[in-house]
Amino acid sequence: MGEGVNTSLLTNEAYSRRGLGRAFEPVTTRRTFEEAVEQIAEKIKAGDLHTGDRLPSERELAAQMRISRPTLREAIKTLSEAGVLEVRRGQAGGIFVAAEVVPRELVRSRQEIRFSEVAGVLEARRLIEPRVAQLAAVHASDDDFAAMAATIERQRELASSDDFLAHEDLFLQLELKFHLSMARGTRNSTIVVFMRQLLRALEIARDMAMHAPLVPDWTIDIHERTLASVKSADFQLIDEVMDEHLAQMEQIWERETGRGLVRPLPDFLQPVAERSRALRTDL
Repeated sequence: MGEGVNTSLLTNEAYSRRGLGRAFEPVTTRRTFEEAVEQIAEKIKAGDLHTGDRLPSERELAAQMRISRPTLREAIKTLSEAGVLEVRRGQAGGIFVAAEVVPRELVRSRQEIRFSEVAGVLEARRLIEPRVAQLAAVHASDDDFAAMAATIERQRELASSDDFLAHEDLFLQLELKFHLSMARGTRNSTIVVFMRQLLRALEIARDMAMHAPLVPDWTIDIHERTLASVKSADFQLIDEVMDEHLAQMEQIWERETGRGLVRPLPDFLQPVAERSRALRTDL
């Protein structure tokens, strides 16, 4: 497979135009096969790779990940059998993304985050993501706003389908893409990396939230209002909308697990806590 793919594909327009945010990283664990599968799958889930995009050549991809080409071939074979990738032969061949959704059973996060840790991640998100939204309001371009709007429209299509549950995995991936699109709007690569890790750690909570009644429709509505607030660059409005946005998942987490998120807060966070309490009383 590798010898039939031109290594110049790394500079292929489709690949370079996407940018991917970051190149693939060296595999650092002994579970090289699993991590290779996970890295490629996560880039698709996060929206770094799209259906029809061509990956780097086998030789280049193995070099980026610092794994052997036989190990990489097994990872690509697994993803191909799952319908996620497609390997095309011939002059115009290569490794292509074949689907926008990654089957949930294909990749199980290596983090295996515990319930007690999810509470901490939710609190970290409350501290940081409203500021991410405000920074995006300063730096985001029309392209960033268009990317956020496109995920909302796709979610609307899925929510209106006759069998929403059949598209649940894709709906969850679009939730991730929306928030990462907003993070990319900050023009700060460190923030994008951090938000990617934070949102990935919240996968358990997001999955739980999507099973609550009326949440898909609410998700579309809050995404629309989040996008509108960021475009308006009204920092107070961003705070109010993001507070509601984050409180929804926190409330579901507390209700479903019986675990409270109440923590002693420093003085500078008390106004945020008061707004959150008032909002939750009204919900």
